[in-house]
Amino acid sequence: MDLSPLVKRCVFRSNARVDTHHQVAGEFSDHGLQWCRGNVDTALFKTTVRQLQVFMLQYGAEVEIRPRPFDDFLLVHMSLAGTADIDSDGRRVHLRPGAAAILAPRRNLHMRWQQGARQFILKVPRQLLAGAGTEAPLGPSVQQLTDMQGLQWQFLMQSLLHVTNLPSENPAHGVWVDHLERNVALFLSSRPDAGPVVQDVTEDAATGSDLQRLDKLEAFMRSRLCAPIALEDLARAAGVSVRSLNMLCQRHHAQSPMLLLRNMRLDAAHTRLMAQPGASVTEIAFEYGFGHLGRFSQYYSQRFGELPRHTVQACVLPETDKARRISAI
Repeated sequence: MDLSPLVKRCVFRSNARVDTHHQVAGEFSDHGLQWCRGNVDTALFKTTVRQLQVFMLQYGAEVEIRPRPFDDFLLVHMSLAGTADIDSDGRRVHLRPGAAAILAPRRNLHMRWQQGARQFILKVPRQLLAGAGTEAPLGPSVQQLTDMQGLQWQFLMQSLLHVTNLPSENPAHGVWVDHLERNVALFLSSRPDAGPVVQDVTEDAATGSDLQRLDKLEAFMRSRLCAPIALEDLARAAGVSVRSLNMLCQRHHAQSPMLLLRNMRLDAAHTRLMAQPGASVTEIAFEYGFGHLGRFSQYYSQRFGELPRHTVQACVLPETDKARRISAI
């Protein structure tokens, strides 16, 4: 693919974890970001064609990403370099360079990008599918395209990038945009047959009773984010044994019940620190059940790619200082 129309539109480039997390979250959704091997070398490029947003994103380092599920848009990821493992709602695909997948998570999404991975991403609002009258019932949460479908997608994306070079006053511009939006909507709403899947949940695992138990569990956790909770309490709230609860959470969240609770508390603490400039990290850590400040900072850094105090500092910086710090990187 000729990516030159996109490369000319750099949103930011940074080797700082703090700026990386905030910038990427602002374009997509709030997410946990764990840094693994390699140096931070993040770059985000973006161009917009009416309702469609086209991105190219690289982290440099190997990363684990846990975004919150998104309801108002879906994503199509195509790997340009490196590999990515994507796991959503118990369904898992492995993206090699040149492969593409549709992401529409219902409950959870976990991605692991190889060191040096670079992804081409199309963000498609669901209203585009509904407005075109082509939206079909939801298919799998993550669906890999076959090799032939991947080639078709590349041709479609190349045309989309080409349109960004056309002057908007050109009479052909509006016609091309209408045509491309319609083709993207048709391609995605046709829900093409899934390509290779490494792992899929069984029919029994996807029963309504499982989802009802998870809803009860998560509601119980949210209502007691600031209270001491034992594993037995969680099992009782879900109406299952401790062993069944562990299996349930591993199947749908790829993590243990207590880790799910800890991450929910970390998300709540992160939201508070973002919403209250100058807030006390210690007070908020204790409020959400973290009695050891050092461990809280460690868990927080693993999930968000920055220390709690960095979140507070970023929120209280004047906009001019933020811009000066990013431009100096």
